Amino acid sequence: MKLLRYGPIGNEKPGILDKAGKIRDLSKVIPDITGETISPKGLAKLRKLKLESLPLVKGSPRIGSCVGSPQKFIAIGLNYSDHAAESGLQVPPEPVVFTKQVSCLSGPNDDVTLPPKSKKSDWEVELGVIIGTRAKNILKKDALAHVAGYCTINDLSEREFQVERSGQWTKGKSYDTFGPIGPWLVTADEVKDPQNLHLWLDLNGKRVQDGTTATMVYGVAHVVAYLSEFFTLMPGDIITTGTPPGVGMGMKPQRYLKPGDKMRVGIDGLGEQNQKVVRDK
Repeated sequence: MKLLRYGPIGNEKPGILDKAGKIRDLSKVIPDITGETISPKGLAKLRKLKLESLPLVKGSPRIGSCVGSPQKFIAIGLNYSDHAAESGLQVPPEPVVFTKQVSCLSGPNDDVTLPPKSKKSDWEVELGVIIGTRAKNILKKDALAHVAGYCTINDLSEREFQVERSGQWTKGKSYDTFGPIGPWLVTADEVKDPQNLHLWLDLNGKRVQDGTTATMVYGVAHVVAYLSEFFTLMPGDIITTGTPPGVGMGMKPQRYLKPGDKMRVGIDGLGEQNQKVVRDK
């Protein structure tokens, strides 16, 4: 299934894509796409629906973040060896873990707003993992059973805030709109192998990132089990798993986002995002 949320910011409704790629409204079936509704029980309920009987959503509504009200938005850094190299950093002996504040979540096609003082905002296409069942101290072999689905994420990063202003990476990762996710949550049963997905990002029509999740240092199962050792993963939590090379910080000379730039971001089978860059007031 491909689940999504559509409508104005703050007033999104739940939806599902039918076989023709049309949005069907789920608001009479579930209140929203949340941790509760993407639990195994919740997904089983949705699988029994006859999609053609659901109301067809007309027009081209705004698409929101594909999961609502997550407790946590967790990120893994330097998880592709070639990206670590372009950043001038060593591959870490354990996953690098930081948080993105949930207030940075936005729709896949919403404008990306640069902080007023930003000079070094950057792009990062990443595979997103959405937790479906509570995970605490789990084993790697059991980890994928706790995943409800996957999505496309652009992990926007302000490099000066992240690297040059001391402290935690969170400061450079959490500005409003720095977490576009979606367009949809693709349930795990439709993703045969999360370690065999092509992901890419185009900037102003030029491909700058072109990679595969096969080159992750720490795969999805490892990451989910690893995180569960330190804190409990809850249904609806989002994990963004790192980026392949091709970010602006790694270019020579370095190239950062500016107002008017356009990004096209995608993962095969998980959908595309399209964002315009603007300066926040």
